[in-house]
Amino acid sequence: MVGCAHRMRARVVITGANSAIGRVVVQRALARQDTFVAAAVRSGRAAAELPPIPAAAGEVLHVRYDDPGSLHKACEGAVALVHLTGLLIETPRSTYRSANVETARVAAAAARAAGVSKLVLLSACGASSDSTNRFWRSKGEAEDLVRASGVDWTIVRCPLVLGCDSAGDRALAREARSRWLPLLGGGRHLEQPVDARDVADGLLAAALEPARARARVLELVGPECLPVRELVARAAAHSGAQVTILPVPLALARAAAALGARLRGG
Repeated sequence: MVGCAHRMRARVVITGANSAIGRVVVQRALARQDTFVAAAVRSGRAAAELPPIPAAAGEVLHVRYDDPGSLHKACEGAVALVHLTGLLIETPRSTYRSANVETARVAAAAARAAGVSKLVLLSACGASSDSTNRFWRSKGEAEDLVRASGVDWTIVRCPLVLGCDSAGDRALAREARSRWLPLLGGGRHLEQPVDARDVADGLLAAALEPARARARVLELVGPECLPVRELVARAAAHSGAQVTILPVPLALARAAAALGARLRGG
C-alpha cells in the first residue's frame, strides 16, 4: 500500500529542508495528496528539526555538498528539485560562496544528471552577480548557475519572510519587545514582508508543473510595503508593548559592521 501511494505522488526533493522556510515547504508539501517529499538534510541533528514525515508521503535523506553524488542519488526519480540551502550571515565556518554559490552548483549538476524536470531556486530580492554587496552577488551567481543548468528552472526571489521562526521573525520579535530600539536611519527604509506559507506554495506550484513559470525570475513579495519602524510598531502593538525608535546614522553602522566583520572573520 505504501509503495502504491508513493507511485501516485510526484517525488520532489527539498534541500535545506530543516531551514525555517524549508520546514514550512515540507509541511505544505505533506498536506498535498500529489507530492512525495524527499527532505534532504546534511546531518542527523538537522533531520531531528524536521516535522514528522509519514512513510507514505515522504522520506528523509542525508546529502553532502562535498559529495555531489549523494544529491544526485537523492534526485533519482524526482520530478523536481527545490533548492533552499543558503546563508544570510557569514561565519568563519561558512561563507556566501560555499553556502550560496557552491551548493547551487552541486544542485544544478545533480538535477541535470538525474534528469529532473524542474529546478526551483529560492533567491533574494536584490540578487545580482554584478552587485557590490557580497550577499546579493552570491545569490546572483547562484541564479546564473541555475539558468545555465540545462534543466527547466524557476527562480523565486523573496524579501523578509515571516511566519516560520526565521531569523527575521526572531529579530522582529526582539525588536518589538525593546523599550528603546536603535534602527538604521530611524527605520525609514521600506520592507515588503511575505508570509512563509505563500512562499512555500509558490515554490511547490512552480516545482510540480515544469511549464509553469519556466525560465522566469519571480519577485514574490507581500501585499503591503511599509517602513521598518511601522512594522516594528505593529508587532509591538500586537503584544501591548510600546517601542521608542533611536535613529542610528548609516555611516556609523557601516563602520561598526566593517570592524565586526574583521574581528569575526565574516
